[in-house]
Amino acid sequence: MRARNLWVKVLFYGGLATVAVVLLVVFSGVAVGGFDQRAGKPIPQPVPFSHALHAGEMGISCRYCHAAVERASYAGLPPTETCMTCHSQVRAQSPLLAPVRESWEKGTPLEWNRVVEVPDFVYFNHSIHVAKGVGCATCHGPVHQMPVLYQAKSFEMRFCLDCHQAPEKYLRPREEVFNMNYQPPAEQLELGRRLVEAHGVNQANLTDCSVCHR
Repeated sequence: MRARNLWVKVLFYGGLATVAVVLLVVFSGVAVGGFDQRAGKPIPQPVPFSHALHAGEMGISCRYCHAAVERASYAGLPPTETCMTCHSQVRAQSPLLAPVRESWEKGTPLEWNRVVEVPDFVYFNHSIHVAKGVGCATCHGPVHQMPVLYQAKSFEMRFCLDCHQAPEKYLRPREEVFNMNYQPPAEQLELGRRLVEAHGVNQANLTDCSVCHR
């Protein structure tokens, strides 16, 4: 009887230990070997689109290509029609734009490669961040200086919590959200506290688990 009880305990606690190790490996893989390792790696696209040229040198607003960013959880990707608005006239015969012309002629969408990714268990809404005064560059980095786009931040939980715990450090006036050259003023904390109130940021609930995990 004692031997059987011993084996039951060994199997029970051994099973718990196994589950704990598996969970540790899985979550370590997400943090160490997964999403954070995307940061800083340029992602090739079907068309060599340069944000440095379009958003930087030419000053085209993020909203021109990412048209849903102010009203939806996703920012949206540009359809071929957006590209052809200019490129039916500008560099219309460039070999680099052959995939765009083919997409336009065949009526098939361009298949852009995802650059920024968060785990499936994380909910992120672009529109609410834009409405509260979080600048594009705060999360996406100096996009206007990137010839080939890459994920600028690791988007680990700590990165999000830094802002959710103290949004006054990061908020900017709404009219500056899409300004890639915006520089926080010396009195950012004072400005940020005013913006928290003006933009209706509910700090009491910002760190609730259900805000990001639904």
